[in-house]
Amino acid sequence: MKKKHRILIINPKADATAIALYENEVPIFEQSIIQEDTKGYSAVSIQAPARTKKILDFLLSEGINLSKINAVAGRGGLLKPIKGGTYMVNDEMLEDLRAGERGEHASNLGGIIAADIASGLNIPAFIVDPVVVDELDDVARISGYPLISRKSVFHALNHKACGRRAAMELGKRYEDCHFIVAHLGDGITIGAHKQGKVIDVNNGLNGEGPFSPERAGSLPHGDLIDLCYSGKYSYKEMKEQLLYHAGISGYLNKNDLTQLEEGMKDGSEQDELIFRALAYQVAKEIGSASTVLSGQIDAIILTGVMAYSHLLVDEIVKRTNWIADVFTYPGENDMQSLANGCLRVLRGEEQAKEYTHKVGKQESELYG
Repeated sequence: MKKKHRILIINPKADATAIALYENEVPIFEQSIIQEDTKGYSAVSIQAPARTKKILDFLLSEGINLSKINAVAGRGGLLKPIKGGTYMVNDEMLEDLRAGERGEHASNLGGIIAADIASGLNIPAFIVDPVVVDELDDVARISGYPLISRKSVFHALNHKACGRRAAMELGKRYEDCHFIVAHLGDGITIGAHKQGKVIDVNNGLNGEGPFSPERAGSLPHGDLIDLCYSGKYSYKEMKEQLLYHAGISGYLNKNDLTQLEEGMKDGSEQDELIFRALAYQVAKEIGSASTVLSGQIDAIILTGVMAYSHLLVDEIVKRTNWIADVFTYPGENDMQSLANGCLRVLRGEEQAKEYTHKVGKQESELYG
């Protein structure tokens, strides 16, 4: 019989904190705790005490016995580039999360809140596969312009969880497989997974790959430079345009795939064109990733919230199933993935990694 491990999961969002309690792989409960007072802070990390208090108050009100919790797992934030895996939250990690030097984002609170709660219970706190996981091959870092290096920023938690799931279904180890994983969400990231490492992936946050519901993806840089210097937009406005007012939203003034499909049913030719363009760009990026793996691919995996769309999945599959079989795992499953990563360490299946200020390659080597 497997030993029972109870794990508290912390997944901070902009205006709420999603929490869950797992006993081994089974969720006991999940809850989203609304956080009204998130504005007016000079740094995201300052929200941590208020969010921690709300979580503890909720757990006590529900009669949860905190002494039975064995570990706390938080969503990883914007840290230094690190290899994939489960990391113990330590002082150096907390220092970087609180400083927010690589960006202010709600995910930075995951490790901070996890450590706050865990320290009071004298149990370990972990993060699992944060967005800054960097396992790129050196050749994949070359952008074509020496002052700019390609960076690895992607949905690492869901990518790797889906890779492990597909490997299990194939009766193999994730570390022995070659996959192409396409996360289709608010941002789209498509990675080439080679023997447990994501050796190439588009930066879905800062302008690579397919467009998404609100993001522009790759753009012709000459035209983009002209637009930046046209005088129409400030630096901040240009950033906001490409992150929040591009993609489906920019073309159609809607950012929901369901609305797009409804428009197609009503006979909108423009909605149908943008829908086909989305599927086309995703398929093209998958095709590109197949060359990274020299065509040796165990499976293509489609995941993320847009993978719930049978129309979109069918359109992508039509263009890509000649490369390899396509597995579909809709949604993000972040809470389960965090629990699983923590369990692998608690069960001794893998060793927790240590975050240091000198982890992996120096940032100067990685990014110039």
